[in-house]
Amino acid sequence: MPEQRTRRAAAKDKKEGKSPGTQAGEYVREESEHVREGKHGARSTKQAIAIGLSKARRAGIKAPISKSASKSTKKKAAQDEAASHRRKQPSRKRSAATKHVLEKEGHEAASSSALSSNAKKAAAKRTPKSRSAAAKKAARTKGSAGRSAAAKKAARTRARNAS
Repeated sequence: MPEQRTRRAAAKDKKEGKSPGTQAGEYVREESEHVREGKHGARSTKQAIAIGLSKARRAGIKAPISKSASKSTKKKAAQDEAASHRRKQPSRKRSAATKHVLEKEGHEAASSSALSSNAKKAAAKRTPKSRSAAAKKAARTKGSAGRSAAAKKAARTRARNAS
């Protein structure tokens, strides 16, 4: 069950007109926190992200499915979408069994280095043109205060790495 804080953050993102992917990101963040805290583990970073996306879809967020996703992934996403319309309590036995299995997994999947390498792999799959367009859009939609803060942070990073 998603935490109240996560649901509120996703609702705020929706109200601000942010994309479904950004809204779903709140659930992914919650899941990686759970793995890091030791609530349960994950076999890989991808699994932790998948659990978060599944929770988001079940909460009613229309998170997009990638075109290159496998048949089973698309089927699972469709099941999650359908579950968001049902008002049926999840099976206690199944939930307990899943949690028991996940508790045996490691917690390294949500480490900052694992998340970083996963993000780099994901970015490498995109075309340079696509990455550039995303960066330009981010700069456009950041606002003057955001741009100023980003410029200051970049200056600090440059100064720190110069020595």
